[in-house]
Amino acid sequence: MRDFNFKAEYKKLLTPEVVAYLTQIHEYKGQQNLFIETKADELSDLLEVAKIQSTEASNCIEGIVTTNERLKKIVREKTIPRNRSEKEIAGYRDVLATIHESHDFIPPKPSIILQLHRDLYKYSGKSIGGSFKNSDNVIAEELPDGQQIVRFEPVPAWETPETIAALCNAFEAAMQDAELDPLLLIPIFILDFLCIHPFNDGNGRMSRLLTLLLLYRSGYIVGKYISIEKLIENTKDLYYECLQESSQFWHEEENDYEPFVKYMLSVITAAYREFSARVKLLTTEGLSKPDRVRELIKNTMGTITKSEIMKKCPDISQITVQRTLAELVASGEIIKIGGGRYTRYSWNNEYR
Repeated sequence: MRDFNFKAEYKKLLTPEVVAYLTQIHEYKGQQNLFIETKADELSDLLEVAKIQSTEASNCIEGIVTTNERLKKIVREKTIPRNRSEKEIAGYRDVLATIHESHDFIPPKPSIILQLHRDLYKYSGKSIGGSFKNSDNVIAEELPDGQQIVRFEPVPAWETPETIAALCNAFEAAMQDAELDPLLLIPIFILDFLCIHPFNDGNGRMSRLLTLLLLYRSGYIVGKYISIEKLIENTKDLYYECLQESSQFWHEEENDYEPFVKYMLSVITAAYREFSARVKLLTTEGLSKPDRVRELIKNTMGTITKSEIMKKCPDISQITVQRTLAELVASGEIIKIGGGRYTRYSWNNEYR
């Protein structure tokens, strides 16, 4: 069985690029705590949007989808799931809510991981929920001609319970060492978890839920307000590329964690950048939603689209954005460029 030596792997990762990521994220964390303490009410809209985006994105990566309208109703518990995909989406919603509300009381232990997996499948009727895999699995890639190539062979089923227990014990011991930064230990744990691939199904979604859990337990709660799962979905090709690169020679204990660790640090950094930008828009004193759209366009270098505005201001409805854009164009404050889906807007610097 593999020896999970977090301290040895940690030392290998302390390159200038990785240290720069750590420094930046630590600075963002300090700002995050200040924002949350002083502006908790204004962040409620971001929290709601992130729940929807996280549930949608993490399931979408695995090909589990429904309509936007149905998704919002499921996340808000305004309807019951109708089919297999919606049942699995509802399960993710519940586990995500559990982690959001009780992360300090959910240690990363095998029994807890099994409980979270059980809840992931509690609506599906599948018997696999809450149990480790009962047969060996492989990670394969399907080529355009339909041929499948095995990219990675995870830990055998018979060895999985013992390996997960060893991983959790080693991680817990490493977390007790004050000299080791959790920001590096967490992606190492997640990479190992994915290489073990402990379940018949749901490994990817569980890895993303565990990422949030471990980050929250270490005080990095940006994922509550900015969907880390959405950022991963947006860079899915790079995610799989780094995962594959870091898993090579894993069984021989000669794999390189750096590609996957750097990828995850870049995602966390991107989440904090987006959080800071949105908070500035949300907390500008005395600004209505139309005024926030106006300020966003005014402070944007070059042009911006309606969809980009909505991404930066997810709490503002499409109707409000459309109405505000029409009013700003009519008043001459902004300039409309192009038409249809190619329409862009820019601030009119000659406006008086």
